Amino acid sequence: MQSFYLTDTGKVRSHNEDSVIILANEEGDYLMALADGMGGHRAGEIASSIATSYLSKHFKETFHNMSKEDAIKWLREAVKKISTLIFKYVDDHENSKGMGTTLVVAINTKNYVLFGNIGDSSGYVMKNNQLHKITYDHTLVNFLVASGKITEEEAKDYPRKNILMKALGANDPIDIDIFDCDTQIEEILLASDGLTNMLNDEQIQKVLLSDLTVEEKVIRLVRKANNRGGLDNISVAYLIRAKEGRKE
Repeated sequence: MQSFYLTDTGKVRSHNEDSVIILANEEGDYLMALADGMGGHRAGEIASSIATSYLSKHFKETFHNMSKEDAIKWLREAVKKISTLIFKYVDDHENSKGMGTTLVVAINTKNYVLFGNIGDSSGYVMKNNQLHKITYDHTLVNFLVASGKITEEEAKDYPRKNILMKALGANDPIDIDIFDCDTQIEEILLASDGLTNMLNDEQIQKVLLSDLTVEEKVIRLVRKANNRGGLDNISVAYLIRAKEGRKE
């Protein structure tokens, strides 16, 4: 198993509100998580950090030999706890009102691969050299497309493209969308919208298919997003799955 992640402030923002983790437990199960925070007074980076810090600690302490059904329950309960922690922080810190975060998670085990997401950070897989987006963005523009009010073509240039309909810290109660993946996938990629708003799926796929190391591919993706303007924080988490068993 090979993995690498990177988060970058970008060319425009004054500080980075994204938070990323990749962890493995003793059984060789992997947790990947990426959170894109929002809110003034640096509150966005606090919200994203609350999400990834809790998941990191909770994974190390409790995620052992879980069935797929138990892992789904584990993830749903973790998200509810993160939501509670964010709302409590807001209650205790007046200037953090309005803070929140997206969250995209991948759980990789020998027997199953799960994705979960809230907001517009994205989860992808590579299978047979083709990039596939697994998650669904909780944005106003996606809602308008789904309800038939605008077409997919109109959505590409929609002026309020990134307005979120769902985020941790914005909705209470909240639930996370869960996606059950084919275990025959070869690679997993998580990305903040700082990457996906700058590069389309074809451009991302081209980098992932290039003859580079895992680390070099992630660095190149971030560099390309910056070269196209770097309008937001850019975060990428990337994992190549072991072909046989849990270890290469």
